[in-house]
Amino acid sequence: MDPVALSSLLIVVLFLVLGTGIWIALALGIVAYAGMAIAVSAPPGQVLATSIWGAATSWDLTALPMFIWMGEILYRTRLSQDMFAGLAPWMRSLPGRLLHVNVVGCTIFAAVSGSSAATCATIGRISLPELQKRGYDERLAIGTLAGAGTLGLLIPPSLIMIVYGAATEQSIARLFIAGVVPGVALAGLFMLYVAGWALLNPRRMPAPDPAMPLGQRLAAARSLIPVVLLIVGVIGSIYGGLASATEAAVVGVALSLLMSRAMGTLDWANFRDGLLSATRTSCMIAFILAGAAFLTTAMGFTGIPRALAEWIGAMNLSPWQLLLALTLFYMVLGCFLDGISMVVLTTAVIMPLVEAAGFDLIWFGIYIVIVVEMAQITPPVGFNLYVLQGMTGRSIFRIGLYALPFFLILALMVALLAVFPDLALWLPRHMLEAG
Repeated sequence: MDPVALSSLLIVVLFLVLGTGIWIALALGIVAYAGMAIAVSAPPGQVLATSIWGAATSWDLTALPMFIWMGEILYRTRLSQDMFAGLAPWMRSLPGRLLHVNVVGCTIFAAVSGSSAATCATIGRISLPELQKRGYDERLAIGTLAGAGTLGLLIPPSLIMIVYGAATEQSIARLFIAGVVPGVALAGLFMLYVAGWALLNPRRMPAPDPAMPLGQRLAAARSLIPVVLLIVGVIGSIYGGLASATEAAVVGVALSLLMSRAMGTLDWANFRDGLLSATRTSCMIAFILAGAAFLTTAMGFTGIPRALAEWIGAMNLSPWQLLLALTLFYMVLGCFLDGISMVVLTTAVIMPLVEAAGFDLIWFGIYIVIVVEMAQITPPVGFNLYVLQGMTGRSIFRIGLYALPFFLILALMVALLAVFPDLALWLPRHMLEAG
């Protein structure tokens, strides 16, 4: 069968299988098996075994369960409550006031957890009841949480950057460094939108709280010390060259356990629940990676990546046109797949096109993470939307509407990254030269 026709058929099969509600990992495996059965004489069983083994033995992926476990430990401490108490007094004078706590809190927690869903869930459990009690606009409170929660994917340590780095054989440390400036810039854009909305809608803002003396604000800021120490321990060990991404994940787990113990929240029940929850999440991700690895190998056997590259290459797309086409492609794919599946599933097809267009693969990693962030708040498969639905009881599509302005801000960030690639490349290049 013609490779382009085969790829079209497999895409149809993929969406049909996903439409049945079957697990994503099984859906990927079924499509891979179908592709090999149609177009390849090699035994699918042997290919399945070797591809899964190759994916499972990647050393870089060792950091995944560690970072997930760290997030589960922190979720069960008072760290998040202390962070809110420390940030709130300093947000009072800004237009939008406590709504900025969602953005700042998610930005800080993203530098600790590495997970978008964990960031959204942890900050949301703290901020939403408080914002509701104080009379803040529900649409913006939920929207800021949905949008800022995606920063867990961009600000290091990031699970999806680890997956991308392993799939494309790029330096995970450099990817982590490259995500810092875009992550901070994106948080700034979110805060700018919140401030502008508050200035344009003063009647929908509650009355400000009484002013707090500087001494009391400084006293409240002391509760941020554990957060700062954890960030320094995890991120500083990577940037300082003391630990790899995998080793830094172990540092994060150790520090989280020590902090949990110091706060008096580390007991046998919390330790067991956190470990079991991290194991379930890690197994789910490993299962998805196994199915995607089989599909990636099967696509290599069928020749689809090469054929698609030649087909798109024959269209003579300029780099800008290719980037626009890939953005639209990922936006559509994000309506049906989670971020990790999107990255692992498409790298075999996309990387030859990206390299041929002359894009830096570190830069492209940051680009693809931001596009995946857009998918996190896109119905019907937006993980942040599911998290917020569980906390608020609102429908997925209503929460998606609340998050629409932040979706557009993410799209703006994609455009800025394309026009100014040094947003992602300057810091790793500078640190590399300095080293």
